[in-house]
Amino acid sequence: MDEPTITPELVAAHGLKPDEYDRLLQIIGRVPSFTELGIFSAMWNEHCSYKSSKKWLRTLPTTGPQVICGPGENAGVVDIGDGQAVVFKMESHNHPSYIEPHQGAATGVGGILRDVFTMGARPIAAMNALSFGEPGHPKTAHLVKGVVEGIGSYGNAFGVPTVGGEVRFHRSYNGNCLVNAFAAGLADADKIFYSAASGVGMPVVYLGAKTGRDGVGGATMASAEFDETIEEKRPTVQVGDPFTEKRLLEACLELMASGAVISIQDMGAAGLTCSAVEMGDKGHLGIRLDLDRVPCREAGMTAYEMMLSESQERMLMVLKPEKEAEARAIFEKWDLDFAIVGETIPEDRFLIIHGNETKADLPLSKLASSAPEYDRPWIETPAVAELAPVPQIDPVDALKALISAPSYAHKAWVWEQYDSQVMADTVRAPGLGAGVVRVHGTGKALAFTSDVTPRYVKANPFEGGKQAVAEAWRNLVAVGATPLAATDNLNFGNPEKPEIMGQFVGAIKGIGAACSALDMPIVSGNVSLYNETDGSGILPTPTIGAVGLLASLDDLIAGRPQDGELAVVIGETRGHLGQSALLAEVFNREDGDAPPVDLSAERRNGDFLLAHRDLFTAATDLSDGGLALAAFEMAESAGIGLTLESAETGLLFGEDQARYLVSCSFDQAEALMVAGGQAGVTVAAVGRFGGDKVRLGGSEAPLAELSALYRGAFGAAIA
Repeated sequence: MDEPTITPELVAAHGLKPDEYDRLLQIIGRVPSFTELGIFSAMWNEHCSYKSSKKWLRTLPTTGPQVICGPGENAGVVDIGDGQAVVFKMESHNHPSYIEPHQGAATGVGGILRDVFTMGARPIAAMNALSFGEPGHPKTAHLVKGVVEGIGSYGNAFGVPTVGGEVRFHRSYNGNCLVNAFAAGLADADKIFYSAASGVGMPVVYLGAKTGRDGVGGATMASAEFDETIEEKRPTVQVGDPFTEKRLLEACLELMASGAVISIQDMGAAGLTCSAVEMGDKGHLGIRLDLDRVPCREAGMTAYEMMLSESQERMLMVLKPEKEAEARAIFEKWDLDFAIVGETIPEDRFLIIHGNETKADLPLSKLASSAPEYDRPWIETPAVAELAPVPQIDPVDALKALISAPSYAHKAWVWEQYDSQVMADTVRAPGLGAGVVRVHGTGKALAFTSDVTPRYVKANPFEGGKQAVAEAWRNLVAVGATPLAATDNLNFGNPEKPEIMGQFVGAIKGIGAACSALDMPIVSGNVSLYNETDGSGILPTPTIGAVGLLASLDDLIAGRPQDGELAVVIGETRGHLGQSALLAEVFNREDGDAPPVDLSAERRNGDFLLAHRDLFTAATDLSDGGLALAAFEMAESAGIGLTLESAETGLLFGEDQARYLVSCSFDQAEALMVAGGQAGVTVAAVGRFGGDKVRLGGSEAPLAELSALYRGAFGAAIA
C-alpha cells in the first residue's frame, strides 16, 4: 500500500507545529515516512510528553521516607510496613468519554488498572472523579448515564471495588466532561516490577488481546481542543473488555511470580509505540520490532495502524530467554496471545519492520527524552474583587437549595451502580467521606479519597491548589488514617493561553506548598490539557487522589452521631463566603476570593483530631456548604434530626478551611475543649444531634422531608 506524501497539512493533522516538525527533520536528517510521522506525533503530543507541564511538575515534592517509587513509572509505590506496598495512580479519560461516554469511561478504568498491575500489584480499590456540564444541558444526562454505566460495567466485571470519588456539575464542562479514574493495588515491597529494559538481544514479547484499529490516534486527539469536527473523532475511542483484562491480570501476576520478567509496560496511550519507546529509553537500549508477528484481529493493518492502535488489554514485556516456554504456557492457559515481536538492541534505534520493509528507523532516545519542552508564557491570575454583600436568607431554605443541587445531593444513584463490596475487604463504602479497604489478611487498612474545588482554583489558583491537597488530607484524617501520599490529575484548558498557563502554574505552586507542609508527596499523576470546546475552557480542575494508612482497624473513625450528642467544631470559623457553594447554588454567583488555607492550622487541627479520637463518635471535615451541609449529611446518615444554634449565614455556610465537625457526649465535649485550649486549637459546641427535625437558628423542617429531597434530587435531575 502506498504511503501518503508528507505535506504541511498532514503534519498539522498530526498535532505537530511547524517548528516541532523542523526539529524532527534536524533529528533524522530527512523527510520521515508516514509511520515515522505517526510515531513522532504520538511521542511528542501533550498527552505523552508533558511538554507544557514538565518544567512545573519537577517542582512538586515527590520523595519521603515512605516513597519507594515516585513519578516516572506506571504508578507510584508507597511503603505501608510489614514488607508491603500500596501502588496507585490517577489518570484522565476526558476526551474519549465526551465522544463515547460508555467506552471512554470503561477504558479509562481498564487503563488505570493496568498501570497498577503492570507494577506487580493486585488492584484492591478504584475511585473516580467526574465533572459534567449543567444538569439541564442537552448532553449532560446522556454523558452522566453513559460514564457511570461504563465505569460500573468495567470495574464490576473486572472485580475491583469502587470505594469513593466525586461528581460535580458546572456550565464550564458543557462541552468537555472530565472522567478521572483512580486505582490502587497491593504488592510486596521487594517484588515491584519496573519498565526499564535491560540486556541486549532480549526478546520483546507482546501479551494479551489482539490489536485492532480502535483508538488509532487517541493520544493525539486527547492533546487537542474540541470543535465542530467532534463526531469524526469517534473512531479514536478504544473499546474495552473487562473479562480479558481480568485474565490478563492473573496471567501477568503468575508470570511475574515465575521470575521470567525483566521489564514490563502496559500499552496505554499511543499503544505499541509508547510502551516500546519508554522501555528502551529507560534502559538506554534500542528496540527492533517485527510487526508481522503482532497478533491482529483485523486484516490488512498497516504499520502505522499497528504502532498507533490503542486496543485495550495489552502489555509489552522484556523476557528472560530461558523462561520463554514457561511464560508462553502461562498465557496459553489464560487463553491470551503471547508473541515474541522483537528484541532489544545495543544501538540507539527504534527499528520497525513490516512485510520485510523498514517502516521506521529512528533514534529511540530522541523520541522520549528529547521531546519538545516548553516554558510557556503565563500571567498570574489577577486578585479578585472583594465579596459583595451576601443577603440574609432563611437558613433552612438555603440548606434545601444545596441538598437539592445535583453537585451536593446524595450520590447513591451513582455509586449503587458500582460494586463496592467485591473482594469482601471494603470497610467503609462510598457515601460519606473517604473509602476504607482492609489490607487482606492483616489488621491494617487503607483509606482513599479524591478532592478539588474548581471554583476556588479559578478564583485563586494558589489557594485553590493548596485547598485540594488540604481537603484530601482532612478526608483521610477524618476516618482515622495517617495520610501517606497523593496522586494528581491536572485538568486544564489550552496551555498556549497565558491566563490558562497561569492557572496551571499557580495551582502547581499551591499543591507543592501543601504537599510539603503536610508530608503528603505526589508519587504519580497525569496532566490533561486542552480541555476546551470552541475556545471555551473548563474550570481549572487539579484533582488530588490521596491514600492514608490505618495501622489497625481499631483506629477507624466510622461511627454515626447518636441521639443527644453535641455537635462540636474543631478549628476556627470566620464565616468565609467567597466562592462558596451557597453563593453558587442559592444566588447564582461566583465571586469573592477562595478561602485562605493556613497549612500550619491544617496540620495542627488534623493531628489534634487523630490524637483525641477516643473523645467522639463520628467525624467529618468541613468543606463545600460549610457547617450546615456537613451537619445535615452526618445527621441524615444516622436518621436523626439536628439543631444548630446560630442563624448567621457565614457561620452556617461559610467555607473556612482546617475544620472538622465531631459528635460527642457532654463530658467528651468538655474534655475536647480542655485539650484544645492546651494545644492551641479552637473547639466550640455549635448544636446537638437528635429529634426528627432539622433546626437552623429559628428555622426548621422535618428531617423526613429534607431527607427525601436530598436522596431524590440527583436521579430527578438527570432522569
